[in-house]
Amino acid sequence: MLPISLHDIQQARACLETVAVRTPILPYGGTVRRNNSLWLKAESLQRTGSFKFRGAYNAISGLPEEERRRGVITYSSGNHGQAVACAAHLLGIRAVVVMPEDAIAVKVELTRRWGATIEFAGLTSLDRQARALALVEEHGYAVIPPFDDRRIIAGQGTAGLEILEQQPDVEAVVVPVGGGGLISGISSAIKALRPDVRVIGVEPEGGADAKASLETGTLVTLGHVETIADGLRTSRIGDLNFATIRQCVDEIVAVPDEEILQTVGALANEARLVVEPSGAVATAAVLFDRTGLSGQTVVAVISGGNVDPARLRACLSEPALALT
Repeated sequence: MLPISLHDIQQARACLETVAVRTPILPYGGTVRRNNSLWLKAESLQRTGSFKFRGAYNAISGLPEEERRRGVITYSSGNHGQAVACAAHLLGIRAVVVMPEDAIAVKVELTRRWGATIEFAGLTSLDRQARALALVEEHGYAVIPPFDDRRIIAGQGTAGLEILEQQPDVEAVVVPVGGGGLISGISSAIKALRPDVRVIGVEPEGGADAKASLETGTLVTLGHVETIADGLRTSRIGDLNFATIRQCVDEIVAVPDEEILQTVGALANEARLVVEPSGAVATAAVLFDRTGLSGQTVVAVISGGNVDPARLRACLSEPALALT
């Protein structure tokens, strides 16, 4: 049995109906290898600039009043923290976000703008999780995990429902993988309604723990993660996410940082989308032929657009992709 059901995702959709953006699916304007037809699910246009708002709002809005009074806490490299801060602000709840010491400055600033208190802890996902749990012991905050949580997974799964409705001829959906919340939710929705649609996850080569976990059948924890895709620098996927991935995800592939960065520039030039490196990995896997798909109608999920301005400028100065 999967951690969440189609009913859970449908309930999350009802919760999000008046607050979340039904993000568009846009055509990729450039050349795509192997005669694939590439479409982009632009979660970079979601509230707070990433898909994370879906899960965060779904989780926080369902808290009982006693937990709301205590406030919420999360641990995040940036996008989930910003989403929690925004959702808490909309619901009138105090929020604390534990971020890495090397967090992208724009993500820190955007989180602060929603009124959250920010704490910094270490450089890894496990460092910030440990600090958050210590603060829970001190203050009694309600924890809003970034991915290993049924409420979070159900919220992210609403994007999967939209993909099937917006692109009914879809044959493959390609999704970024960090902690596994997004791909868990999307794959649960898609396999429940369209089991014939292939679901492929994508990680950066410097942090491919989910790929190793799926291939070995054992949850893998990386001792070191090194990638430009800061939103995907998780040491391991969550337990609930791994259980879902094993049942619903067909394959996980990895892409090198140089292909991710080239894709950030390509998405700006060919699709007119501002995309952060983490948000570009799924498109990169299709453009650089890492998926093995051929002659398919493919939807790649653009998971976020909160890119450091200097990084975006550098990507835009790179030569255009020459794909044949």
